[in-house]
Amino acid sequence: MSNQIRNYHWQDGKFLEVGKKTLIMGILNITPDSFSDGGKWNHIERALQHMEKMVDDGADIIDVGAESSRPGFIPISSEEEISRLAQILPEITAHCPVPVSVDTYKAKTAAYAVSAGAHIINDIWGLQYEQEPGEMAHVAATCDIPVIVMHNQSGTDYNNMIEDMKIFFARSVEIAKRAGMREENIIMDPGVGFGKTAEQNIYLLRHLRQLTTLPYPMLLGTSRKGFIGKVLDLPVTERMEGTGATCVAGVLAGCDIMRVHDVKPIARMCKMADVLKDC
Repeated sequence: MSNQIRNYHWQDGKFLEVGKKTLIMGILNITPDSFSDGGKWNHIERALQHMEKMVDDGADIIDVGAESSRPGFIPISSEEEISRLAQILPEITAHCPVPVSVDTYKAKTAAYAVSAGAHIINDIWGLQYEQEPGEMAHVAATCDIPVIVMHNQSGTDYNNMIEDMKIFFARSVEIAKRAGMREENIIMDPGVGFGKTAEQNIYLLRHLRQLTTLPYPMLLGTSRKGFIGKVLDLPVTERMEGTGATCVAGVLAGCDIMRVHDVKPIARMCKMADVLKDC
């Protein structure tokens, strides 16, 4: 885990302590087309029920996504993304007892999400979405909220994968600082499955310690992803154990937050891994 504990407080009384134990982020996709659960939770009653179950199962954060980022996804406009969120997000933030994150790389959507009560923005382009240069960082600075800064790139070519990722993160930090974001509001994510082949994802997981030494909390999102299916030769519905193995590896490598679909079993695995890590 990161070398220091970070405490986040929000005006609605929500609180998050990062760095003391591995935190679990439960995935709530309200999309019709996400790769493993598209169309399951995009109605308010079902979304609320699933949120409540994930919190009961041990989720410390709920991450709401209204646009699929699966391989080959078709981007939607910020207006359509906001329209999807508007049907569900206000009810989620009103009833969720833990902080709510919104998964978006669009500044306009992020601003709406915060106005609807979101506590964290989860940006798959790490403040570097080329069609909106600097805009996400400006929203985050203005709203003074944490942002999960994920590594991403077009294509899978690297000179030196880990060093290239460090350069990307350094650029994100510079963008954040230039916009006036507090450094404490930066959380990093190595972006497993984004701009990486299956073999590169495995290489990344084997070398995570070279990234968790950076002075920022690290989130890891491997849940049900394609490289697990490739290794185990299993469909997306049967990748929980493979996901758990990668999460345990992430805990032992120093990651702070796990973003997962299967909250209960992964939370138990991470709790055990926390104990073993301190042996």
